[in-house]
Amino acid sequence: MMKVFKYPVGKEGLGKVLARSQLDLTSASKASARILMDVKARGDKALFYYTRRFDNFNLSKNNIRLSQAGIKKDLARVDKKLLQALRHASKNIVKYHRKQLSGLKKSWSITVEAGVKVGERILPIDSVGCYVPGGRASYPSTVLMTCIPAKIAGVKRIVVASPPPVSDAVIAACKICGVDEIYQIGGAQAIGALAYGTESIKRVSKIVGPGNKYVMAAKNMVYGTVDVDMPAGPSEVLIIADETTCPDFTLADLHAQAEHDPDAQCVLITTSRKLLESVRKKAPRNSVGILAGRINDCIEFANLYAPEHLQVMCKNASKIAGKIANAGAIFIGQYSPVAVGDYASGCNHVLPTGGAARFSSPLGVRDFLKACSVQKVSEVGIKKLGTTIMTLAETEKLKKHKKSIEWRL
Repeated sequence: MMKVFKYPVGKEGLGKVLARSQLDLTSASKASARILMDVKARGDKALFYYTRRFDNFNLSKNNIRLSQAGIKKDLARVDKKLLQALRHASKNIVKYHRKQLSGLKKSWSITVEAGVKVGERILPIDSVGCYVPGGRASYPSTVLMTCIPAKIAGVKRIVVASPPPVSDAVIAACKICGVDEIYQIGGAQAIGALAYGTESIKRVSKIVGPGNKYVMAAKNMVYGTVDVDMPAGPSEVLIIADETTCPDFTLADLHAQAEHDPDAQCVLITTSRKLLESVRKKAPRNSVGILAGRINDCIEFANLYAPEHLQVMCKNASKIAGKIANAGAIFIGQYSPVAVGDYASGCNHVLPTGGAARFSSPLGVRDFLKACSVQKVSEVGIKKLGTTIMTLAETEKLKKHKKSIEWRL
């Protein structure tokens, strides 16, 4: 049964009421650290050992990377209905991320003063490793969400790593994305292989994608050696509702969120006592209901909570959504459940959790781009800047910096 509270619940202590789940990474960090060091030291041998130990799969040089012949054979088994669904979802995801790319500033330059031209070159990251969870379930949608924006950004080398045996559905999604470098390796050892490289797997520059607590811990540890996207914690949804909201839709969406994980956060805030009472008994155990006096209270709470997923299912939904500053993804109206974003609307489903939506963004094309600043100064320009630079260098007691300008003057 849902826990119910009355708003305000204590603006300074939301955690006391919501008890937002935080994964204890202490033990996972210790285990992942040992695995990473072993992969760094022993390369493939460590990968083979941990795959036998954790996945009960005999990995070797012959099968660590899926062969083109094997991929073709696996694809022949894929259900045509699934292929059609993947292509439909892929089409929308491509449209969204292409539009996103067009909105990003391209390489540019300006003349700040005579003889001084500066600018920025926008370039794709050269190689990316996309981690796709496996084991208990198969996630072809994660292939689409991580590989498509990387492809659109212009990343030349995209690698997929997934626990063995890699499912036919994941292979089909890779094929649709134009990715053929697929490795049967999961867990912290996969993160180590992608970050450090082994005899069979060439290292990458960035690692993206969700995973269990060992994958999360490993990603945190290799940051700096490579870039990573974000630590994805327990999933969460916040639903804003009123007397016009369908109780059945509300219950369905709360249960859909709870299906992810026992630690998933399922929160309903509503101005309707009737709605709250109608869903309370049938709601999942890990759900929270909050009764608010005004819709503005719901907006205020949403911005404080900063959920991964926010559903606005009440009157004037678009207007209310426009007042939300902190949310990973916003779903407007009764017919926009989180599942549409998880699979096929086109928006990315790799989102910030745990309140990180206050300062972080969904995975997108921008995550696969980097900037390089460019400066071109002429003889006229160095004369204009010279005195300013030498004064600052002298103040900071960097004599050789000053000398590098003096020689040119």
